[in-house]
Amino acid sequence: MAILKKGMVGEPVKRMQAKLGVTADGDFGPGTEKALRDYQAANGLAVDGVAGPDTFMHMKLYELVLLMNGSRGETVKKVQAELGVTADGIYGPATAKVVQAFQAKNGLVADGLVGPDTLEKMTAFAEFTPDVVARSVASEDSAEAPKAPESEAPGAAPAPERRSLWARVKGLFS
Repeated sequence: MAILKKGMVGEPVKRMQAKLGVTADGDFGPGTEKALRDYQAANGLAVDGVAGPDTFMHMKLYELVLLMNGSRGETVKKVQAELGVTADGIYGPATAKVVQAFQAKNGLVADGLVGPDTLEKMTAFAEFTPDVVARSVASEDSAEAPKAPESEAPGAAPAPERRSLWARVKGLFS
């Protein structure tokens, strides 16, 4: 599931920490967990110390929203309502199938993952703008240099790889 929880590291954690007003070191430790629980309690969210789509929506961290099989909550309900399926708030196979059809119809990769690029195409999510989609993609900053495409001139510096911020969170799917 696309969540942030204690033990995770990376750019998405840094962005959430900045919103929470704690040291933005990118390491989700006990201080971040406490700050998140306090934020959730103060804002009527489920107090579990885990940041998921509903918490990200409330924090206006739209670039971190990612729904997939197993996701639950109000954001899932809103997507389901938009797509005309039973809005039970549980992202299951039926929702994934309708999402894939929606993505294909809108020229997106039909992978069933609902991120900012998919949400931008939905009328119920006006807060998802091209700027949010751009913020959801980051240049790779790993120590390993990306391989240059065959079409580049020899000796030319390769363009940095761009991928989702979620791809940079260690342990996301463990």
